[in-house]
Amino acid sequence: MRDFLKLYLRGRLPAAGLFVLCCAVFAAAFYIYKLPLGAVAYPALVCVAIWIVFTVLRGVRAAKKHRMLSALTASLTEEMLPAAETVDDADYRRIIELLQAARREEETASARRFEDMAEYYTLWAHQIKTPIASMRLTLQNEDTPLSRRLTAELGRVERYVEMVMAYLRLDSSSTDYVLRECELDSVVRGAVKKFSGEFIDRKLALDLRPTGARVLTDEKWLSFVLEQVLSNALKYTPEGIISIYPEGRAALCVSDTGIGIAPEDLPRVFEQGYTGCNGRADKRASGLGLYLCKRVCRNLGHDISISSEPGKGTTVRLDLSRKELGAE
Repeated sequence: MRDFLKLYLRGRLPAAGLFVLCCAVFAAAFYIYKLPLGAVAYPALVCVAIWIVFTVLRGVRAAKKHRMLSALTASLTEEMLPAAETVDDADYRRIIELLQAARREEETASARRFEDMAEYYTLWAHQIKTPIASMRLTLQNEDTPLSRRLTAELGRVERYVEMVMAYLRLDSSSTDYVLRECELDSVVRGAVKKFSGEFIDRKLALDLRPTGARVLTDEKWLSFVLEQVLSNALKYTPEGIISIYPEGRAALCVSDTGIGIAPEDLPRVFEQGYTGCNGRADKRASGLGLYLCKRVCRNLGHDISISSEPGKGTTVRLDLSRKELGAE
């Protein structure tokens, strides 16, 4: 309010200066012609009083207009603007209308570019799944260390494709979330099965404890989150064990005995593109996996958190409780 008052009074200064100049001219003329100066002083005082009253009333009206415009700042449209009272108001209104039109054109063009990109990558994902499926069928006929290694790498390619599609869907105007009550153990077993070859090939132990829980979630998107978490656990656990166990009524923990996460990296692991010390050591890290997990969990009404100690391992906790919405 202080800034408004300062600007408002500054805007009235030219008129006040002109009034004082006119009074000085009249006083000089009366003095030259030896007329009583009181004939100038009295009307000048009356005009000053009238000017003060007018300035105060105009200031109250300007303050009301200022508060209204400030409230409209977040969601301003041309229709919500007050009517122009001066030439300056009309000019500024026209400028705002042009800026709003330019913004709408840019938003439309940006949405069109996003739709084109999403359409291209959707087509690309469907096309690349064909050779992936073909290679997987070929590898199923063999059971050698090499075939298991290639199958694991093929699974990594599939997860990268799913990451691309998940990234595009997050900001899409339409989503395919379907909330239903499902068995958590079934979702966990499905995610673990995809990594069975990698567990065997790398001789990592798996401690899988049943939860017996039923949760309200989207099974496909929850599987995506679990696969990303398991992928990270496998990537950064050269030896030891990976444990999956329930905690409380509706929480699931994925714990490993891997290299852990540096304390300075923990607050930023869910940031987009942040890879941390481990990611910089592993050139394949994209910094998108945990970011996507956080976004998906937020959309599902779940929560995800991480605790870790360098050299001792990492624990990812998924809180699958929901307080909003119901099953479809």
